[in-house]
Amino acid sequence: MPVVGVHALLYTPEAERLRATLRDVLGWEFVEGHDPPDGWLIFKLPPAELGVHPAGEAAHELTFMCDDLPTTMAELREKGIEFRDEPRDAGFGIVTTMLLPGGIEMLLYEPKHNSPL
Repeated sequence: MPVVGVHALLYTPEAERLRATLRDVLGWEFVEGHDPPDGWLIFKLPPAELGVHPAGEAAHELTFMCDDLPTTMAELREKGIEFRDEPRDAGFGIVTTMLLPGGIEMLLYEPKHNSPL
């Protein structure tokens, strides 16, 4: 298969704070042997999946998944992460919105479908 991975990007005026959150709060490791300019880190990501949905206009979206939303929210709140809303059923899963440094709002959800988690 010619495509072997996905490289996702988050753009924010508070890149250092967001990188620290991904590293220190979410506990994501970064690619070893990478000599990042200005401290840029490329994070190793957990398993992923890709869905294709019908829409009137082309778009893309990045979301985070977990296997137990209430427990994950409690752990992240203890580490300083805020949430815009309480968990709600969105049909495909139980969802909430994480508020990350730099104005990044990220959907966090516990999927109802089989997933690579």
